[in-house]
Amino acid sequence: MIRLENVHKAFGDNRVLRGVNLHIPKGESMVIIGGSGTGKSIALKSVLGLVTPDSGTILVDGKDARSGDKDAFLARFGMLFQGGALFDSLPVWQNVAFRLMRGSLKRPAEEARAIAVEKLRRVGLKPDVADRFPAELSGGMQKRVGLARAIAAEPEIIFFDEPTTGLDPIMSGVINDLIREIVVEMGATAMTITHDMSSVRAIADKVAMLHDGVIQWTGPVADLDNSGDPYVAQFISGSADGPIEAVR
Repeated sequence: MIRLENVHKAFGDNRVLRGVNLHIPKGESMVIIGGSGTGKSIALKSVLGLVTPDSGTILVDGKDARSGDKDAFLARFGMLFQGGALFDSLPVWQNVAFRLMRGSLKRPAEEARAIAVEKLRRVGLKPDVADRFPAELSGGMQKRVGLARAIAAEPEIIFFDEPTTGLDPIMSGVINDLIREIVVEMGATAMTITHDMSSVRAIADKVAMLHDGVIQWTGPVADLDNSGDPYVAQFISGSADGPIEAVR
């Protein structure tokens, strides 16, 4: 479903992506791990077309991600943002239905609200939450609203950007379980970037380690602890000693 071939991206002298090769089959949940500043977010934004690579090829369902109708292309995606990214001035249901009330997916307000309430129910939130504002919700509830918005339009592909950032361990576990259930239920292709190893083990079918602008290792999540790769071993153990230099 998603294929990156020798993708490069630099910002001035900072070469962030140095030949990324990554293949994500349809219906698979791929989690990309790696330290801060290694290019995980840039890889994700490159697929969406928010960043234009300097060279290389990005294919989505066999077609060049940079060609064709951009609105129709983006309609295939759902996104759970790291910070929630909810609109403070809109009630929860309008946040969830934001995409459904605009562009090629536009629905009547009553229908959009009904879909929003159903998606809120799917992530464990009661209908009365629909008319509240984001500031009235806890961090965990806001994250659930963000997840409801990500799945509102029944996307084929869902991106999760650090889905458990700012959450306590219990709520992180709840969100991880919800993500896994929903991805399997929808048959969606998922791409997640995270530092949280509990998220990796809960969400992933396969894992890719991005370091120094390239994919150092990729394989099934079951092989993570016995990858034989020193970068992966250091990252999952959290050790200061290894090929990944700790910034002191």
